[in-house]
Parts: sequence; C-alpha cells; structure tokens
Amino acid sequence: MTDPARRHLLRLGVLTAAAVPLAHATGAAASDRGRPRFPDAWFPVTEHGAVGDGTTDCTAAIRAAVRACHAAGGGHALIPAGRWATGAIHLLSGVDLHVAEGATVLFSTDPAAYLPVVRTRWQGIEVHNYSPMIYAYGQHDIAVTGRGVLDAQAGDAHWWPWKGSGKYGWEPGMPNEYADWATLQQWGAEGVPVAERVLGAGHCLRPSFVQPHSCENVLIEGVTLRNSAFWNIHPVLSRNVTVRDVRVECEGPNSDGCDPDSCEDVTIERVVFAVHDDCIAVKSGRDEDGWRVGVPSRRIRIRDCVHLSGGAAVAIGSEMSGGVHDVVARRLRLPFDPDLGEASVASVLNVKSTPTRGGYVRDVRVTDVDAPGWTYVPFEVTFQYAGGTGGDRPAEVSRLSAERWSVRGRCEYPVRVRALAAAPVDGVRLDRLTFDDTAQDMLLQSVTDLSVRRVTVNGRPQWARRSPHDPPPPTGALLA
Repeated sequence: MTDPARRHLLRLGVLTAAAVPLAHATGAAASDRGRPRFPDAWFPVTEHGAVGDGTTDCTAAIRAAVRACHAAGGGHALIPAGRWATGAIHLLSGVDLHVAEGATVLFSTDPAAYLPVVRTRWQGIEVHNYSPMIYAYGQHDIAVTGRGVLDAQAGDAHWWPWKGSGKYGWEPGMPNEYADWATLQQWGAEGVPVAERVLGAGHCLRPSFVQPHSCENVLIEGVTLRNSAFWNIHPVLSRNVTVRDVRVECEGPNSDGCDPDSCEDVTIERVVFAVHDDCIAVKSGRDEDGWRVGVPSRRIRIRDCVHLSGGAAVAIGSEMSGGVHDVVARRLRLPFDPDLGEASVASVLNVKSTPTRGGYVRDVRVTDVDAPGWTYVPFEVTFQYAGGTGGDRPAEVSRLSAERWSVRGRCEYPVRVRALAAAPVDGVRLDRLTFDDTAQDMLLQSVTDLSVRRVTVNGRPQWARRSPHDPPPPTGALLA
C-alpha cells in the first residue's frame, strides 16, 4: 500500500484504533450465530521447528502445529511475533490460525509451494488448481485471527505478470493466463467432469489468498492481508462465515477484497478495503458451470466498512449464475483524500451481468452511505458487463433499494440502470439520496415498479426518468 494511503488510514483511526477484542474461546457474544468456538489450548509453531527469521521455510512446522491442534480437539495454532516464510497453509476443523501482533507471514512466490492442486473455483468455474495460500476444504469451526500480517508478496515480479498486462510486469514472450482461462471456460461450457479439470503446474491461473471451500462456521478477524496474487478472501460454497476487523491492501489485478461465492449467512463488518478491484463482490458461479452447481449466495450482511479504493464498494456479480438474494449493506464510508488522487471507489452498488449469464438478483438493500470522494456511477445496474451485448439468458433482477446516501464528490451518472426490454429490472426504490456534483441526470432504462422519493441531483428534485430526453413530469409526480 502507498504511503499516502497509510497516512489516510492513520487519520481514519483504522490502523491504530483498537477493534473489538478477538473472542478466542468461550467469551464470544451469544448473538454471533455460527461463530466458531475454540478451546483455550495453544500450539505454537515454534514447538514444531518454525524459525521466524523471514527466510527459513516454516511450511512443515505450521502444518504440524495445525495437525496437532486438530488432533487435540481444537484450539489455536499460534504464529508469534516474527517473520515466517511458508507455502500453502491448510486448516483443519477446530483450528484457529492465530497470527499474533508483530507477526508477518510471508507466502512463497514459488508456484510449486501451492501444489498439489486442490478443488477450487476460478472466476466462477470449478477446477483443480494451485492451492490458495490459506485453504480449507470440507472443514468446520475454523478461523484466521490476530493482529498480524499475511503477505502474499505478489507484485510485478511474481504472480501479477500472469495477468498478461504490461501494467503488471508482463512482457511479450512471458507466460500468461489467456490460454488457461479459455480452456477452463470451454470445460465449463461443455460440462467436462470437475475431476478432469486439472491445471496447476505449468499453468497460469493465480490462486486466491484465503479460501474456505465447502466449510461451516468460519471466522476471519483482525488480520491484515497484503499483496494478493488474485482475489483476497474468497469463501466458496460455505455457510456461517464472518469477516470482521480485517484490512485488505492490494493494488494488483483482480484484487477483490471479499467475494462470498455461493455462500449463505455471511457477515462482513468493520473491514477496511484499499484494493484495485471490487471491495466486496457477491458471486455464485459463471454461466453453464454456475447453473450446474446451482447454489445461490444469500443472507449476506455488510456493515460499517471503509472503502478507500476499488471498483465497487458492493458488487453483485458478474459471476452470479446461481443466483443472489437477500443482501443488506449498511453504514458504508467512501472517504476522500487528496493524497490518494482523484479516483477512490467507482460505485457504491454495482449489479453487473451479461445477456447470457442467467441467474437472478433479488432483495438487495444499501443504506446509510457517506461518499465525499469521487465515484463514477454510484448506483449502477448493467447487463452489458465486459462488453456483452448479445444473448438470450439475461439475469432476473428485482427489488433493489438505496436509502440515505450522501454522495458529495464528482460523478458521471448518479443512478444508471441499463436493463433489457425483454428483462426489465422490477422494483427499484431510491429514497433520500443526495448527489451534489454530477455530469448527467439519472438514466433509468427498462425499469418497472420504480419509486424515486426525496432524491436530489445537483440541488434539483428528481423524478422517474427512463431517458435523459423524457419531458418533465406533472407537478408532484413521484416526488415525496
């Protein structure tokens, strides 16, 4: 993260202010449904040979501590203060990987450190690929906690060049992900059995940072994630997931902050995002493979998060073919700091899909937003994501609500909904929204059951418009 961004975090108090104390054992609040509980038993990695000098490979020692903790009935695998070099860490049921304050876990930049391959999901399609840096499959009651740092060490020299962009260190003749991604999309479209979809060694699909897959009762709390290779926190097909008091810092490609993917009962709260891609993106699989798995994301709760940079504060999609419903986001801050430059977060809410993706998005509500910084389009719904224009399977989108937004920085459109005539967005509620400095008026195309109340754009009350060329409505029409 850049020095100006760090200074901004300090001014906000999120780097030094004490967060809610970590609940290591039986003292967790009873209201935290599904929150894992851990015995007060500690298993330091140093007792298994780990050396915190930043160079000694501690992979075997950390894995031994995790196994010992699991075998004893659960507790905390402790990574104390120091610098600890490691490859992939695989969690087991009953284990809290506790990264103490003053500890930095340095993940290897050698792709071989993330073999053998594991079952994962890459941009919405199932595949056997490099292990995420912290991974669990089919486990329950697991956690990553503490005040320490997890550093994937990705950059222009490692991982990011696989994106195939000169912006991230790639040069002609270097390997990139294009062929592998095309192959994976073909496998998904043709229904190739997942067991036969094997990439990994010799291929270039970057691994996620932290991924609980098919897990139940998951907690990620207190830690700082830096320099991810790909998506940061990526729960897949899991339930009862809590992400709180975490900081995510990455300026690399596809650096999504937290992406619940076909998950249910997810809480994301008091998280600070300084990323290059979406801060939070709710997903549920891509195209044919998403329809095959057919598991939606639902009951997602987001609150009290700070979004310093990124694509959208809250995105739905674009990989949402399994469906998304019941998403509530409250009290979001999108601060502005001139040290960070003009751009901060492009959208508050962005529902994005293509005409071929299918699925549905229902019951999404975003309330109490403070956005003094620049945004491109604060409220966006599009079926043309990534240039998609042709197709006969658009998503069904209904019941979107935005309430009590204060958007004071410059933006292009305050609200832009570009739906298809054959698949209108049904049920849009805009209430008590203020946009102080916009280049365009609201654009609402193919929207049914629309309510616009107490919305002002550049100081002017607004009404329901389908096009900027619509004539003014009768006095009082659709105004509070």
